[in-house]
Amino acid sequence: MDPLTHSLTGFTLSKLITKKKILLFVLILSSLIPDIDVLLRIYNKELFLTYHRGVTHGVFALILFPLIPATLLYKKTGFLKTYFISFLGYLTHILLDLTNQYGTKILSPIDNTSYNLSLTFIVDPYILLPLLFAVGVSIKLKKQAKFLYVIALVFIASYITTKAYLKVEAKEFLKQKIEAHQYRVYPLPNDFLRWWFVARFHEEYTTGFVDLFTKRVYIDEKYKIKNDEAILKSKESKAVRVFLSFAKHPVAVIKKEGDSVLVLWKELAYGFLPNDRFTVKVWLKETFQGYRIINSHIKI
Repeated sequence: MDPLTHSLTGFTLSKLITKKKILLFVLILSSLIPDIDVLLRIYNKELFLTYHRGVTHGVFALILFPLIPATLLYKKTGFLKTYFISFLGYLTHILLDLTNQYGTKILSPIDNTSYNLSLTFIVDPYILLPLLFAVGVSIKLKKQAKFLYVIALVFIASYITTKAYLKVEAKEFLKQKIEAHQYRVYPLPNDFLRWWFVARFHEEYTTGFVDLFTKRVYIDEKYKIKNDEAILKSKESKAVRVFLSFAKHPVAVIKKEGDSVLVLWKELAYGFLPNDRFTVKVWLKETFQGYRIINSHIKI
């Protein structure tokens, strides 16, 4: 989820369980602090893709981080109370991130497997707008503030539950229309009834849209899984190695660019996004000894 959604969630929860401003601050901070790993993106994209939603989003950080504000503020707010407030904010962040398709390594650093529910988009207006509405209106209607906060949270919980049901429906409908041995459906921005899908049948991927409203499946692209010499050589690039550790449905496409060969790696789970998001480009030069990597670039 985006930082604004996380901070508004923390604010809303704090208003329901405490009147102390310092605890409000603790809860909002705890609901934001897991994303401190985004600073890695400034330094290096490969580093960011490797460690984002890793250690800071794991259960060990969830248990350990609340000890910091609880220890620092125990004289003012009480150790157990502060720990609980901080724990709640941190937990809410992790749970919201789990609803995205990006994935969260909740068992990191012991297990770096990425888990996700693929129910909501990273910036989801049906979660953000109810929180904005509740907080904004509560400024004018202070007596009804708690009621507005509860309604917002109930709406969000109902929305996520509904998306879970619709995802199952979309997947079952897809199975009736396309023959494959692997089916995955992913949420689209601002859409309840349309889902992006990736289906695999042997060495071929099919991508497209499942529309529960029109009861149709729209095929976007088909990709053959290839392993020719240029593709195998591109895997020696650090950018590709990092990308492959992240991607769920990676495919490589070969193109000619002047006197060089371009290997374009795509993550099909994000195939609906414009501008080649979540891709890696590797430029190679063909020599008598085979291919030589000239350059690589990762885009996220």
